[in-house]
Amino acid sequence: MNETQRMLENMVARLFADQVDATVLAEAERGRWPEALWRLVEDRGLTRPLVPEEQGGMGATWHDAFVIVRAAGRHSAPIPLPETIIAGWLLAAVGLEVPAGPLSLAGAHPDDRLHLARSSAGWRLSGTARRVPWGRVAGSAVLALRHQENTVVVRAPCESCALESGTNLAGEWRDTLVFRDQPVEAAPWARTFMADIVRVVGAMARSAQIAGALADVLERTVAYANDRRQFGRPIAKHQAVQQNLAVLAAEAAAAEVAAEAAFFAAERGDPSFLASAAKVRAGLAVSQAVGIAHQVHGAVGFTLEHPLQWATRRLSSWRTEFGGDRQWAVTLGRSILDLGADGFWPYLAASSAPHIQEACQAQL
Repeated sequence: MNETQRMLENMVARLFADQVDATVLAEAERGRWPEALWRLVEDRGLTRPLVPEEQGGMGATWHDAFVIVRAAGRHSAPIPLPETIIAGWLLAAVGLEVPAGPLSLAGAHPDDRLHLARSSAGWRLSGTARRVPWGRVAGSAVLALRHQENTVVVRAPCESCALESGTNLAGEWRDTLVFRDQPVEAAPWARTFMADIVRVVGAMARSAQIAGALADVLERTVAYANDRRQFGRPIAKHQAVQQNLAVLAAEAAAAEVAAEAAFFAAERGDPSFLASAAKVRAGLAVSQAVGIAHQVHGAVGFTLEHPLQWATRRLSSWRTEFGGDRQWAVTLGRSILDLGADGFWPYLAASSAPHIQEACQAQL
């Protein structure tokens, strides 16, 4: 991580630490949009790191975006910042205008039924997009759909579509959007990789958020273990607790390196393989970390008054979004089988290993 990225990391961390507290999180879960938080994030340009400067963005790198998304995850920021960053990149990549305000990603749910049609009057969208993140506040939903054997990126305005409200386990808004022959903007995806673009980059975003939330869980759990005393000494002095904390630390580190490696791969080409690996690794880490953290905290960690649950409920939700553990494990396995016994190691060494090495060095 270079000096500029450290400055960015410190700035984003201070912003979220100052602005995201239990009151903001609780009010967002009750349905109140944190307008002040969003304005601060947008005013600082954090919603457009991947949009070129000539299109009104920061023109930053994918690793810069990773720093921002990880910080949003670490502080459980109740805004669609990762979605807006990714949606802005997709729109800019195909030459569509990137509008101001929150954006969302749609079309990645397996039960979605969406149809894109083209006529002399332009593009029109019909169908249902389920569990769209922050759909009720998004000005537009960005999708990638197939049309006549081509992948097309679509910007669908949300104000005229029907909406059914919903939430995930963490109380974050996950809404169903119904489009009825609605006019939309669309442009072809000219790149030769990532046919399932939204699911791939959405999984990358969730993996980075999970890495941030795991860092928060680790910090809180270690602090609690050092403060909580039993039999005359901190429970962190007990060997069984120390072993659990070591496992928790290892899982958090592995998830972060995997997510960061995928973002490095996106900077240089096709991140599909490492995005699959990152989402699988994040899911494995969540299954271990949530159990350990709540075991160490005991009953207090399950109460709504304790801050641990803000992170652990999100971890349990994010691991299922943009593809769950099994879906990504199957995708990863098929990618390896397609490479074959003679092709896998050369591919890993030539394409993936440099990005993993970069991610490991960034942690030092």
